Amino acid sequence: MERRKWRAALDLTPADIAFANACPMLFQGLEQQRGAAMTAEVDFTSQAFFRDPAAGVERLRALGPVVATRFPIVGKVWITTTYEATARVLKDGETFTLRKEGGGLAGLRWWMPSFVAALANNMLTMDEPDHTRLREIVDEAFRRRAVLDMEPRIRAIADDLAGELFADGSPADLVARYARTLPLSVICELLGLPLADRPKFIAWANTVARLAGVTDFLRMIGGLWPMRRYLEERLRLAREHGGEGLIAELVRVEMEGGRISASEMVSMVFLLLGAGSETTTHLISGSVYELLRNPGLRDWLAADWSRGNLAVEEFLRFVSPVQFSKPRFVRRDIELDGVRLKKGDRVMAMVAAANMDPEAIEAPGRLDLQRRPNRHISFGTGIHFCLGHQLARLEGLCALQALFTRWPGLRLAVEPAQIRWRKRPGLRSIEKLPVVAGPQPTFGVRG
Repeated sequence: MERRKWRAALDLTPADIAFANACPMLFQGLEQQRGAAMTAEVDFTSQAFFRDPAAGVERLRALGPVVATRFPIVGKVWITTTYEATARVLKDGETFTLRKEGGGLAGLRWWMPSFVAALANNMLTMDEPDHTRLREIVDEAFRRRAVLDMEPRIRAIADDLAGELFADGSPADLVARYARTLPLSVICELLGLPLADRPKFIAWANTVARLAGVTDFLRMIGGLWPMRRYLEERLRLAREHGGEGLIAELVRVEMEGGRISASEMVSMVFLLLGAGSETTTHLISGSVYELLRNPGLRDWLAADWSRGNLAVEEFLRFVSPVQFSKPRFVRRDIELDGVRLKKGDRVMAMVAAANMDPEAIEAPGRLDLQRRPNRHISFGTGIHFCLGHQLARLEGLCALQALFTRWPGLRLAVEPAQIRWRKRPGLRSIEKLPVVAGPQPTFGVRG
């Protein structure tokens, strides 16, 4: 459809048209779809989309509360663009299910190897009652580990990494040397994995971080097989010899009668390792990036770290590292906020859109570290609410405090416009964040 027809159909403003002209790879085309919805050809991996998600989400929302599109790897899918529609999809587990009626996963494609499906067979991809069965097992293991008691150790790890930030020279890539290493170190300790094995997980995490399309996915598969074998061996050792850490606790719960299969146990540990590190990496790097762009906010936060918890909540909302939920199947013909969805359709809840909805959050495009209340749903909602939310919040706070206490004059080594995001759909992840120690520059910053 030509751009002049967009305006007639949607009552777009001149600013909307200008945005479409300026970002042709973001909104490549629109056409009428059933009901009140529109089909949008959107490049969810473009720099324009990642650099200013609020603007991209606003244009998507203008098409309707639910929009049909094509998502990389997943294929044809509906996405939600409002807080209410997103929350409904996440909460209504009877209508929007992660599995087909025959048990198939919404996000798996026919060409994916069987062992990938086995690793994906975890509580994040399960509906009731299997979700609750597995969630109760890992909840019990987490209670025994007392995650909040790890705060002194997390602070010590953050302090050490902050002190070594420029050990190999300046500028330093804050993503590789700090934001990625901190959560990986913490989750390895939490799981009880040997210190000597951490380089394996850093290499694995870097492979996953490059996932942007089918080619990257196929490349990643080559690293998943040895990772699965390694986790199977760690579980075997825990069953035979016991030990410390979350893996040992999971084994103890299993041996006490927890209903979990051997393959489900491997998938559980794989999930904890990935979910416990990857998203927190991008929360930390995204938060640091925003503070370096806004030195006034950085100075306000550094003046009183008791404000840190409030600030982390706003970074969770504003940065929104996880932008989409996993795909779900529509189990019956329904109307979702006036848009007709058919049984068998797939839908993804757009968390980033919910976090930027002005109907739910006042002035959502403004980074407000004093925002209260903060209605973000970055940890999801409903039965799949993030298990590691306490750990992520704690790591985010410790990371920021350690970094800016050790390097109060930290600044970007390049202009903000030069920062790029990885072309990974669904995850807002800065590729590299070069920083130097010293006074703030005059370019590209806002007070």
